[in-house]
Amino acid sequence: MQLSARNQLKGKVKSINTNDVSAEVLIDVNGQELCSTITAGSVKSLDLKEGDNVTAIIKASSVMLMK
Repeated sequence: MQLSARNQLKGKVKSINTNDVSAEVLIDVNGQELCSTITAGSVKSLDLKEGDNVTAIIKASSVMLMK
């Protein structure tokens, strides 16, 4: 599969918090934590579990920071 997104980070699923609609997946990427919000259906169809190796694919037109 080819993707236009070039930012791909390999990591391990640290935790999954799911409700009826969405899930917050915390990923350990070389000691840094990355959080992804996906649908609960995606967690089920991917059969995601804590400890799974995953690739986070990031495509964003902007990143905003505030201090």
